[in-house]
Amino acid sequence: MPFSAIAPPAEASPPADARGQASRTYTHSILKRPMLAAVPLIALCGCAATTSTHFTPSPQQPVCHVSSTAVVVWSPQWRADQKDVQAREVAASEGIARFFQVSGCFASVSLRRVPQLSAPYVESAASEAGLRYDTLVGLAVRELGPVVKLGSSAALVEGGTEVVLDIQEYKPPNEKRRSFSVHWRNGGPGIIKGVATLPQDIEAALAAALQPGLR
Repeated sequence: MPFSAIAPPAEASPPADARGQASRTYTHSILKRPMLAAVPLIALCGCAATTSTHFTPSPQQPVCHVSSTAVVVWSPQWRADQKDVQAREVAASEGIARFFQVSGCFASVSLRRVPQLSAPYVESAASEAGLRYDTLVGLAVRELGPVVKLGSSAALVEGGTEVVLDIQEYKPPNEKRRSFSVHWRNGGPGIIKGVATLPQDIEAALAAALQPGLR
């Protein structure tokens, strides 16, 4: 089964065991949450936060299909200087699992985390899922965290949280594939957000990206 990798690192280790449960169990590692670097969870004014979603390329048709069975494989792909990696991965794991539990994106889902989205890991995870599937989805989490832009005064502060995802959809047996990226952001002028909402943020970003309920 061909599957094009989503920006794998230069070197890959041999495929590791994909830890996960099959359909409707939505397995993810339950890890003790470490604390992210302290970021104030405050708003500098009464400004309302706004949400934006940008697709590249745009537009995109929904990935979700309520009658389909899917294998979803995800992997963090942080930038080299990313801080608090473990805590962000826990937040990502919680939010991704929650999305597939409650969104109705697919009729049934096997969700698995792999070290990277290279073909050997993805194909191994799909094989070990042990179910016949209609759709294989790869999710690369590139950004998940608070952002703050500072101007010359507090009145020029603009912040919020952002999520950047690379998504690949594969539909066997005809090798139909598509790849796109999503940049989701919630915030605005005069707002500084913290880290407590990161699981909910990635859940909301997935809803915007995969578009459940639109088919």
